[in-house]
Amino acid sequence: MGFFGKKTEGGLMDVIRCDEQEYLVWKWRPAGEANSTKKENAIRYGSSLRVKDGELAVFVYQQKDGSLQDFITGPYDQTIKTANFPVLSSIVGLAFGGASPFQAEIYFINLSGNIQVKFGIPYFDVFDPRFLDFAVPMAARGTITFNVTDYKGFIKLNRLINFELEDFNKQIKDAVTKYVKAVITNMPTDNGMPVLQMERKLLDINDLIAAKLSERLETDFGVNMKGFDLASIDVDKESEGYAELRKVTAEQTTITIAAQTDIGIKNMEDMQSINAGNMEETLRIQREEAQRAQKLQTETNFMGAHALNQQTDVLKTGAESLGQMGNVGGGGGGGMNPAGMMTGMMMGGAMGNQMAGMMNNMGQNMNQQQNTPPPPPTIAYSVSVNGQTTGPFNMQQLQQMVQNGQLQQNTHVWKQGMAGWEVAGNVQDLTALFGAMPPPPPPPVQ
Repeated sequence: MGFFGKKTEGGLMDVIRCDEQEYLVWKWRPAGEANSTKKENAIRYGSSLRVKDGELAVFVYQQKDGSLQDFITGPYDQTIKTANFPVLSSIVGLAFGGASPFQAEIYFINLSGNIQVKFGIPYFDVFDPRFLDFAVPMAARGTITFNVTDYKGFIKLNRLINFELEDFNKQIKDAVTKYVKAVITNMPTDNGMPVLQMERKLLDINDLIAAKLSERLETDFGVNMKGFDLASIDVDKESEGYAELRKVTAEQTTITIAAQTDIGIKNMEDMQSINAGNMEETLRIQREEAQRAQKLQTETNFMGAHALNQQTDVLKTGAESLGQMGNVGGGGGGGMNPAGMMTGMMMGGAMGNQMAGMMNNMGQNMNQQQNTPPPPPTIAYSVSVNGQTTGPFNMQQLQQMVQNGQLQQNTHVWKQGMAGWEVAGNVQDLTALFGAMPPPPPPPVQ
């Protein structure tokens, strides 16, 4: 059953609505009534409620066991009925039987508007963890934007009666100041950021503050942070601490650059020493390989001559035996034995042919070995590009480097026996790798 009838029913009628342009929380009061009185909170017969889109009307009923609320979200424009007010229906039904006025405080909460608070934090000291003796004064300024989305949580955390937006904004500003100072002060230590570079890290610091502040505003104030803008971090560049820190930092930078330069030179010298050692070791291995090949060839020649001597001895022994074959089967008379003579001649011919063939083969082998030239010496060049030495490389590798563009005529090269580095285009061994150079272009026609 409706508590009130139509808007035209008798009695004094109030239109409960909010006409404020900018607000977060606003308390409705009948015209001409004093603040916070029971008469003010007595809702009259025939009153109607108008709630615009983006607004929330909160009816607060003060009971002995605590306060109760009905929430009406806009848009809403009707005469108040108990059917639309669950809490009101139970209160009126128990106390008045649905026929008497009721006591309620009515608040309007802006759910669609955004509240923007500007803040400015005066100079506070920030220390670089590397140089804790110098305090650098810094200031910060910016804006924070918030609204109300969880209205039940907001009402639970904030007193609606006598709510003042200015006081609420001051509380928000105090929280922002606390977090901004804390983040900026701890930024050099927590993130290894030099104090003198913090102005250039404005966006990183902004995001870090926003992440910490958003949770705090929701938990402690019941509002939703829509945006945080750290407009600037100002360093007091006229302060003594700033001047001293700049001086110490410049000296430290100079020392660091000098140390890095010394290390670079030492690394380059070490690399050159290593490359020289590698070159020397490569040449030593090549010399040993050449000596080993020459020794092997000498031993092969010696073994061939030794084999020839042995075969000569065998043939000599066979010839001596041949001389005795004439007496084979001749009996004791010591006369000539024709059969033995024939056998000896046959064996002698065979041995002669064998010896002739052997001598011929040995001669050919010796001539071939004597006519075979030793292997050509290996030519190897080291290459220097941008101060880095690589190699050594043989001619085939150098040819491939020319084709790949890694070796050019102005590239410096060096090999064992050269007095110093020389550009490749001036080295006679390497000129053939680059081919014929085109003549210079003819002069322009006048």
